[in-house]
Amino acid sequence: MSTQDPRTLTLDQIPAAARDELARFFAARREQVSAIGAPVSQTVTHLENFVLGGGKRIRPLYVWAGFVGGGGLENTSENPAAVLRAAASLEFIQACALIHDDIIDSSDTRRGHPTVHRAVEANHRGSGWTGDAAHFGESVAILVGDLALVWAEDMFQDSGLSVEALQRAREPWRGMRTEVIGGQLLDVTLEATADEDVVLADAVNRFKTAAYTIERPLHLGATIAGADQTTIDAFRGYGRDIGVAFQLRDDQLGVYGDPAVTGKPAGDDLREGKRTVLLATALQRADERDPAAAAELRAGIGTTSDPARIARLAEIIAETGAVEEIEERITALTASGLAHLAAADTAPEVTATLTDLARRATARRH
Repeated sequence: MSTQDPRTLTLDQIPAAARDELARFFAARREQVSAIGAPVSQTVTHLENFVLGGGKRIRPLYVWAGFVGGGGLENTSENPAAVLRAAASLEFIQACALIHDDIIDSSDTRRGHPTVHRAVEANHRGSGWTGDAAHFGESVAILVGDLALVWAEDMFQDSGLSVEALQRAREPWRGMRTEVIGGQLLDVTLEATADEDVVLADAVNRFKTAAYTIERPLHLGATIAGADQTTIDAFRGYGRDIGVAFQLRDDQLGVYGDPAVTGKPAGDDLREGKRTVLLATALQRADERDPAAAAELRAGIGTTSDPARIARLAEIIAETGAVEEIEERITALTASGLAHLAAADTAPEVTATLTDLARRATARRH
């Protein structure tokens, strides 16, 4: 594992360096976990494989970009290695969110592999244990996700940041965790109530995705650096707009994405009944233009797995013009986010990287 001084790393090298920090954290916890019992140690392997085995580790990159862009390397005495450890801790929050989200969505795969609850379920069944294998898998995965959230706190607080930096970071750190869980609660509730409110669907995008993926990580890094409020506001504005645009793109891919690229079945969001901004917009437009199509769309969302019906629902959405409207929003949000970034007086490397990340996040195919 690399022990290179973080100050010598380019921003593109931060995700790999964050992975190294996470691997060191797992290694340091093995003795404590083993002392509890072999079943616990074996279960933690699922978390270790999940955290280290995949993902882009984009959140640590945004924390580091916020720190460097906020003048942290020049204007503070914070140990860069401590900042990197603090940044890496966000991967545990991501792990908690995804592991629990997969249970909520009854998902079978994640990143091309069985989800944690399905992997544990398969192990239960293959071992011939007693009880319901599916229930056991979900129970263990819930606890694995809980442990990830606990370890996020441990890794962040024990990162080596100064007391002053930890105090400055307290508000974005607390806010980020509350917002992602609140956004998930909104998402689950909108599905259950079949709510068609675009404003609430937008709130899901803001808090479930944008806040903890981009906005708060940048905010966190900038506050650790002791950045001025103008820089913090610029980073948060960028993160909010690009994060929402990222999720709007995800909504498009959830209906029209290529399974070979996304790793998810075509029309997965329609099958699951996801109450996205795309769907809410399509229903509003269909009500105005073609009530019969609106009724067909409402009747089919979350009630069918038939590929032909899913394709028909996707066709109805396209015919409303909602796809074009969402594309226009993505374009506008991307421009707005980059305008916020331009208002920040930050290092050229940070500006260039954040600009590139914005383009990739909003124009991606997976």
